[in-house]
Amino acid sequence: MTAQLIIGDYRKSSWSLRAWLVLKTANMAFETVRIALEQPGTKAAILKYSPSGKVPALLQDGMVIGDSLAIAEWAAETYPQCTLWPSDSRVRAMARSAAAEMHSGFTNLRTQMSFGLGTGDVAEALTPETQGEIARIFQIFRSLRSASGSTNFLCGDFGIVDAMFAPVIFRFRRYGIALPADLQAYTDAILNYAPVQDWMALAAAEA
Repeated sequence: MTAQLIIGDYRKSSWSLRAWLVLKTANMAFETVRIALEQPGTKAAILKYSPSGKVPALLQDGMVIGDSLAIAEWAAETYPQCTLWPSDSRVRAMARSAAAEMHSGFTNLRTQMSFGLGTGDVAEALTPETQGEIARIFQIFRSLRSASGSTNFLCGDFGIVDAMFAPVIFRFRRYGIALPADLQAYTDAILNYAPVQDWMALAAAEA
């Protein structure tokens, strides 16, 4: 049976985007099952697939893998030839640390700058905490690119850490947060990455 990835709306679900990008990068064959969020029947619809009641969830070989990072780790183990984590052990440790920090942190940025694929929105005056989180993200980007020597994505080819931060790039784009000149190439690489372009096209069709 073909694996199924249960996701939310293309326009709204940043965590779904992360898992979807990882599986696409791994060249995995899977069926996407989209469930509209914020509807009266959303919870019940998700529970048909995922006991956590949350998206994303990957249904594979009779098991359910919930959470974007767990799905990403499964994909990295299942498709080692795709080098979803950097091959260098030091850079890999740094990338894992950055992905985990994104997974569990940056709550002020998430609150003030909600995920969206559009442009031209204006955020309320950014709090010092949000500004600090933006500065921290820039620091992460620079440290990974410096450690890996990458001039494209964070650690060479597109990988899990890029998937974890891709929605942040969309947040910056939506609210007109300019990246420093030395990081603009990374923004361009994310937005031009073929699976990201595919997701944007699916979101446009959904809208």
